[in-house]
Amino acid sequence: MEQKQSIQGFKGHSRLPNFAIPKRYDLHLKLDLSSACAFSGVVEIHVSIVEETKFLILNALELDVHEVLFTSSHGQLYRPCDVVLDGDDESLVLVFDQALGVGEGVLGIEFSAVLNAHLKGFYKCTYMDGGEKKNMAVTQFEPVDARRCFPCWDEPALKATFKIAVDVPPELTALSNMPIINEKLDANVKTVYFEESPIMSTYLVAVVVGVFDYIEDTTSDGVLVRAYCPVGKSDKGEFALNVAVKTLDLFSKYFSTPYPLPKLDMVAVPEFSGGAMENYGLITYRENELLYDPLHSTTARKQTMAIVVAHEVAHQWFGNLVTMEWWSDLWLNEGFATWVSYMATDILFPEWKIWAQFLQQTTGGLVKDALEQSHPIQVEIDHARSILEVFDDISYKKGSAVIRMLQGYLGDDILQKSLSSYIKRFSGKNAKTEDLWSVLSEESGVKVSEMMDGWTKEKGYPVISVKAKEHILEFEQTQFLSSGSHGDGKWIVPITFSLGSYERRRNFLLETKSREVNISDLVNSSDNDLKDKEKYDEQLWVKVNIEQSGFYRVNYEDKLAARLRKAIEHNSLEATDKFGILDDAYALCETCEQSLSSLLSLMDAYRKEEEYIVVTKLIDVCYNVINISSEAIPDLANELKKFFISLLLFPAEKLGWESVPGENHFGALLRAEILQALVTFGHDKTQKDALDRFQTLLNDRNTPLLSADTRGAAYIAVMRNASSSNREGFESLLNFYREANTVQEKERILRFLASSPDPDTILEVLNFFLSEEVRDQDIIYGLFGISSECRETAWRWLKENWDLILTKYGAGMLLTHFVKDIVTPLCSNEKADEVEEFFASRAHPAISMTLEQSIAQVRIKARWVEHMRQEQSLEGQVRELAGKK
Repeated sequence: MEQKQSIQGFKGHSRLPNFAIPKRYDLHLKLDLSSACAFSGVVEIHVSIVEETKFLILNALELDVHEVLFTSSHGQLYRPCDVVLDGDDESLVLVFDQALGVGEGVLGIEFSAVLNAHLKGFYKCTYMDGGEKKNMAVTQFEPVDARRCFPCWDEPALKATFKIAVDVPPELTALSNMPIINEKLDANVKTVYFEESPIMSTYLVAVVVGVFDYIEDTTSDGVLVRAYCPVGKSDKGEFALNVAVKTLDLFSKYFSTPYPLPKLDMVAVPEFSGGAMENYGLITYRENELLYDPLHSTTARKQTMAIVVAHEVAHQWFGNLVTMEWWSDLWLNEGFATWVSYMATDILFPEWKIWAQFLQQTTGGLVKDALEQSHPIQVEIDHARSILEVFDDISYKKGSAVIRMLQGYLGDDILQKSLSSYIKRFSGKNAKTEDLWSVLSEESGVKVSEMMDGWTKEKGYPVISVKAKEHILEFEQTQFLSSGSHGDGKWIVPITFSLGSYERRRNFLLETKSREVNISDLVNSSDNDLKDKEKYDEQLWVKVNIEQSGFYRVNYEDKLAARLRKAIEHNSLEATDKFGILDDAYALCETCEQSLSSLLSLMDAYRKEEEYIVVTKLIDVCYNVINISSEAIPDLANELKKFFISLLLFPAEKLGWESVPGENHFGALLRAEILQALVTFGHDKTQKDALDRFQTLLNDRNTPLLSADTRGAAYIAVMRNASSSNREGFESLLNFYREANTVQEKERILRFLASSPDPDTILEVLNFFLSEEVRDQDIIYGLFGISSECRETAWRWLKENWDLILTKYGAGMLLTHFVKDIVTPLCSNEKADEVEEFFASRAHPAISMTLEQSIAQVRIKARWVEHMRQEQSLEGQVRELAGKK
């Protein structure tokens, strides 16, 4: 009885008790890739018992445990009298009659399991070999799925070394974190032995077994880097290999610490739930994140690929060498890897102006963090299955944007020096956010934690309201919430602003709720003509948050907003600032702080805009306004589309459909975005051109009339015209998908297949997404592209198919996309109530936060719809703008 009570005492905890610490794992896995798709294994864990105990508690999930034996350092054998596998706590509790004394010992466990079907733990995936489907196996352990492969202390702070061996069919390649030291062939089994790893967390252990071709290169430090690709496609790994080699060299210098392993492998696997995973020395990727095909990959994909490779390589230091102590500090991994991947990409490809595009990351963070249902960067984790949900826009995007803001405040040199010291000090160890702030404070002399705690320990961020009275600027901070509620957050905000010119600028820390700043010296240092009152009013614009380097929004009083509009029309501002003004204005409009009329007037100032990041922000705002207006002011939807088309025609006519020799990177990026927008908004000529070019493509798959960048626009045009009575284009596109032999083409078609406005067509497309013809991992592309006209159709479909979806995809990363991409586009309180009611009996920790945030976004839009309907002057303004040339 006493023993049972003791076991009960360990239930329901999110962390393991710490009376035993693992030091080394000897792991031997035996793989059966026949129809059984199973594996068995033996693990010998060298542990240090730090407190006398009758219990050993570690993690295990969906494993069958057969034999358990503990051997003390004195050779004494202990067999447990009870072995309890607890599925709720994902734990293995071993109960011993006799207490295990303090000291060293080896815990041996024999176990077996079926290869996972939901792309986590040790999972099965398939590849085609000469028309035949064959099985392979891959691991995905982050965050807490090493326990599905072998019993272990599956927490990031419980680091150990790993010596791994794998039994595989002789024709397959086996890879792990470390180089192979030996192979033995015995009949139909090949045993592959790997070198012992340095100390690392369980979530970074990896094994891949399959058939690959590879290419290789070596860094200047002699590290062997390989890109493993599907057979016959190794040349498609060249771009990623090149980026990996250069970033390894770059980070070794930047962090003043060499890459710690003798090799780095990158593997393209055919089924993968995320984009890529930074396993120590063995990075796994979706195929389309590693394989670059100049004919079939878009310019945008090439750019993303460089950032993703740099991100995963950066993790070898930030995450693998120095690891967060617990998942509550996940941002130390993901925020830093995101920020430093942009830094590396900027060094390798300066012509891409990637820091300007980083603003898309910042905006993603600002949008998510404006929800009352957001969470702090440093977040409490109560349940293992809820960890996955914090791999989100807060950890990645807000995390990286806050580092970018700190970089702007401290300076590049101090930040680099501090990060080098941090990596050296915590190499092979675990760290918390406070450890990083401590190192930064030592190096900079600034009390970094005082400044940064508000940004990482509290959720949310401020909107800075700016007013001008004579030569005084008034700044006031309040918490920005998209719901229109008033939060009580307060931050130490690094404010930057320019006055009429980038030559006249000022920086200060806003440490209180409000502050007045005298700008007489800036005005007096200005040109003489600015003393003229009229010219002063028009030309002396005030732009706060220069280059959008700070993680906050700005709300200008009307007269300052009017001056900025003029500055945009006169092209006086940098692209980053034009982006920021529009982004902030849209956010203020959505929260009903500003009218749609004022937003449309501002958008009109961007008519002659050509800068990539500004035009794409303009397009995003157009999409969002169209989606909401179809609910709020359906009678004006077509007029709004006419206005938006007129805004985009200037850059569209300059770019056309075909690239020109010597065209820069942004021409190709922008052409794709603009053509897709014009087709979506129903621009007749672009739609007709798109359909004509699609017909040419059907007759000639290699036609130069549709490049990788412009095909998306043609696919949208086909689907916008598809209906039950007009199926020809839709069926042609489906056949094109079935015949496509590149992952790039399949991804592209899936992205646009659901853009039809016809409900019957959309239902057919959604059912196609669930079919065997679409890999589970690829569902994310299709769901994201569902047309706004069919949002309610998609919601009904989700309800009808929920049980099937849950069974097919499991409660993991892919499931969150169904919730996010189908629930969030709804925009009425009635629908929000419906969603709440439906999921009340279907709660799951893997989707709870995503669901809460999605419902909140629906209610925010419902409020905006009502506000829009009350705008008196809107109709006249929209009709006037629609008629403007």
